[in-house]
Amino acid sequence: MAKPGAAGRGDPLFPTLGNGGYDVSHYALALDYVPETNHLKGTATITARATQGLSSFNLDLAGLTVRAATVDGRKARFSRKDNELIVTPAKAVGDGHTFKTTVTYDGAARMMKGADGGLEGWIETDDGSTALGQPSGSMTWFPSNNHPSDKATYDITVTVPKDEDGDPYDVVSNGELIKEEDKGDRVTRHWRAEEPMASYLANVSVGYFEIHKGWTSDDLPVYVAIDPDEAEDAEDVKDLVPEVIDWASENFGPYPFSSVGAIVDHLPGLDYALETQTKPYFEEAPEETLLVHELAHQWFGNSVTPRAWKDMWLNEGLATYAEWLWQEDQDGKPAQKTFEEFYEGTHPDSDGIWGFPPADPPSGARVSDAPVYGRGAMVVHKVREAVGDDTFYDILQTWTDRYRHRNADTQMFIALCEEKSGKDLSGVFETWLFNGKKPASI
Repeated sequence: MAKPGAAGRGDPLFPTLGNGGYDVSHYALALDYVPETNHLKGTATITARATQGLSSFNLDLAGLTVRAATVDGRKARFSRKDNELIVTPAKAVGDGHTFKTTVTYDGAARMMKGADGGLEGWIETDDGSTALGQPSGSMTWFPSNNHPSDKATYDITVTVPKDEDGDPYDVVSNGELIKEEDKGDRVTRHWRAEEPMASYLANVSVGYFEIHKGWTSDDLPVYVAIDPDEAEDAEDVKDLVPEVIDWASENFGPYPFSSVGAIVDHLPGLDYALETQTKPYFEEAPEETLLVHELAHQWFGNSVTPRAWKDMWLNEGLATYAEWLWQEDQDGKPAQKTFEEFYEGTHPDSDGIWGFPPADPPSGARVSDAPVYGRGAMVVHKVREAVGDDTFYDILQTWTDRYRHRNADTQMFIALCEEKSGKDLSGVFETWLFNGKKPASI
């Protein structure tokens, strides 16, 4: 019997994000954006499979005005409640049926404050905008099943005007640029992300960029976009990206996507970078270790994505530990030394790492706090210490291979560590991952 899909995925930290009753396989987003007015028009065509009979279902959408909705080409009724778009198809969707929903919408796209107080959503820059979605901001620019457990492929087509001098705005997004069309006073660019992506990793950046193209040693295309205001300070980024990818591929396994790059924008005051898929976003020229961190996320977080937000330490702990490994390999600073600095509180990023267990953030507002990053990396280091380097790198490469383009959680990581090492590692994880107190010794 058909019934409404759940409004919310039931995530312990963000219960209203995502929705139940269906799984999305593809988003086709056609956007028309005018930077001068920040006005956005969009048509989202969402291909999904029903996991139950659906008399209605929800999509996450904040702000914007919905003009029309169809399901399998037939007009559907819709209503709004808070950040939920409730769609009622003309005919109930059968369990297991693959269906297409098209939503037409428009309005002044907005930014929002995330649970941690940071800015996200559709953020205006001095020459355009950028869309940043962790954890919830994607719903400010397209309707979605906005939870990392439901990954999908994407086609993102954006039309923008030319400026008063006749120069087109640049549009950079995830994946590869497959088509560019000059329409006289406007330009359309079509980007395609062929590998599954969580909604929070989708990005559109509009503005003026210097574009640098290249290749890694494995012939992977590299696309780096740099705001002219950051060009001097970010001069090394175009060369560092392929260098870091080559290094990370040796340590973590084959790169999981069909292209790589970076976006270096000019957005003073944002105060964070984000691992947007295939092209991490930086609000200014990044330090080398930050670039390593966000590129490491392409393996840890983007390809292998957490099932729930409480598993964020798997993203951030492993990406932070990638920084430690880079410093060990490139600068000769042992990861053990960095570990000791965190334990002793002398590392500049060590403040607050004992606030709560990394695998158990007390609320969504704390999901990006220091324990998830620094203490998460300490957990990874203690695993390395317990199993030895050969087994440790086998664990990392098996993790990225076994769960490539999939979702995984903390218990799956623990099970893999014990499988590969043949050891009971419960003491390590209990002391460093699940215990909220600082261990008495290292």
